[in-house]
Amino acid sequence: MITPIILAGGSGTRLWPVSRKAYPKQFTSLAGDQTLYQDTLKRLSHLDAPVVITGTDYRFIAAEQAAEAEQDLSSIMIEPEGRNTAPAILTAALMHEDTPDAILLIMPSDHIVADEDGFRAALEEGRIAAEESRIVTFGSVPTRPETGYGYLELVAPAGACKAALPLISFVEKPDADRAADMIATGKYLWNGGMFMARVDTLIEAFDTHAPHLMLPCRAALAGAQTDLDFTRLAAGPWAKLEDISVDYAIMEKHDDLVVVPMDCGWSDMGSWDSVWRESPQDADGNVMQGNATAMDCTDTLLRSDNDGVELVGLGLEGITAIATGDAILVARTDDSQKVKEVLATLKAKEAKQATEFSKCHRPWGHYETLALGPRFQVKRIVVKPGAQLSLQSHHHRSEHWTVVEGSAIVHVDGEDMLKTENESTYIPLGAVHRLSNPGKLPLTLIEVQSGCYLGEDDIVRYEDIYARAEAKAA
Repeated sequence: MITPIILAGGSGTRLWPVSRKAYPKQFTSLAGDQTLYQDTLKRLSHLDAPVVITGTDYRFIAAEQAAEAEQDLSSIMIEPEGRNTAPAILTAALMHEDTPDAILLIMPSDHIVADEDGFRAALEEGRIAAEESRIVTFGSVPTRPETGYGYLELVAPAGACKAALPLISFVEKPDADRAADMIATGKYLWNGGMFMARVDTLIEAFDTHAPHLMLPCRAALAGAQTDLDFTRLAAGPWAKLEDISVDYAIMEKHDDLVVVPMDCGWSDMGSWDSVWRESPQDADGNVMQGNATAMDCTDTLLRSDNDGVELVGLGLEGITAIATGDAILVARTDDSQKVKEVLATLKAKEAKQATEFSKCHRPWGHYETLALGPRFQVKRIVVKPGAQLSLQSHHHRSEHWTVVEGSAIVHVDGEDMLKTENESTYIPLGAVHRLSNPGKLPLTLIEVQSGCYLGEDDIVRYEDIYARAEAKAA
C-alpha cells in the first residue's frame, strides 16, 4: 500500500483576505462544501491512513476537520516552526525507516482534482516506478500558459502517454511568453508538487544531496513528545535546520527522477484567478459565492463570507471582489498573482487584517470581537458541545458573561454554577475561573471585559485539556 504524507502547514497568502496565517486556505471551502484539506483526505481514502504535517496553530483544526470528514489519520506531526518542505519530508521518511520498502506519497493539502479516477490511475503508474527505487513526480497536462506554476521538462512530448517518463529539469515560474512557447513543444507539464518514493530511496537521496539535514531531523524525531493525539517534534534540533524546499534540496540534484503525466483537472487553487476558473460559472462566466449578486457582469468572481454583508457587482468585467467580516479585496482577476504585494503593504502599516481574523478559532470553539475600546471589549464566544476553556486567571481585567444560547458550567474560585439562557455571572479580576459546555448543542455567550489591559496574553493558565502553552490565548 501507499502511505500519504500530507503537508498542511502553509499560509496561502495569495488568497487573502479569505486565507490568512491565522486560518489558511487548506482549511477553507473555496469550490465546494468541503474544505480543500477534507477533499484531499477523501481523495486518498483508498490508501493507508495518512500522516499529516502541520504547525502548532493548526493541529486542532487538522484533527477536527478530519473527524468531520470521517477520515482516519495515522498521526499528526507538529513542526515547532516552519522550515519549508525538505525537513518535513525527510522527517516523515525517518518516521517510517523501519519499513524501508514502504511507499510514501508526499503531497500538499490544498489542491483540487476534478477527475479522481484519472488521479488514481496516475498514482498506480507512480507506484510501479517507485517500486523500482525511483523518485516519482507528478505533472499536470497544461491547458493554458500559466505563469503561477512551475513546470517539469520531459525528454520528449508526453502525448497520450500515462506511464512514467524521464525528467530533464524543473523550471521556475515563467513569464507569459515563455510559458506559451514551452506549452507549444508538448514537453512541459505543470509541477503539481507531488512526489512518490520508497522510504529507503528518499532517505538515501537526502543522505546524498542534503546530508546536513539528517542529524537535526533525526534529533527532532528522537526528541519528539506525544501531545494528546499529536507528535510534537523537538524544537531545539528543529530550529537548527535550514529553511529549504525539497525541490532545491533533493529533486534538482537527483539523477533518477521520472514524471507521471496527469490529465485529471488538477489545480493548486493558489490564486483567485484559479478559484474563478475552477468554480461553477453562470452563462456570463460569473462565479458567486456566499451573499453575492452579479448584475450585468461578465467573467467576475464575487464572494462574501459575512452573513451581514451583501456583495453586489454591477457592470463588472474580469473583476474579483472578496468581502469578509473585516476586509475587502477588489482587483482585476488577472492581477490575482499580485495579492502577496497587498499583504506586504498591510504588514508594513501593521494592519492586523494581514494575518488575523476578527473571528479567532480555538480548539474549544471560537470567539469574535464585537466592540473594542480603551478599557473595554465585547466578545461573542461559542463553545462546542463537551468542550471547555482552560482553568485560568487574569492580572488586568474582569469579565462579565451572559449566556444567550445553550447552557454553561461556570467555575469561579472553587465554586461551580450552572447558567442557562439569559443568565449571567461576574468574574472578578484575579479570580481563577473556567467555562464548560455540558450540553449537546453549541454554547454562545457574550463576554464584556473591563480593565487596563485586554490583550490575549493576559492569561495565567493552571489546567488545560488541550495541553497548550501557558502564554497562548484561551
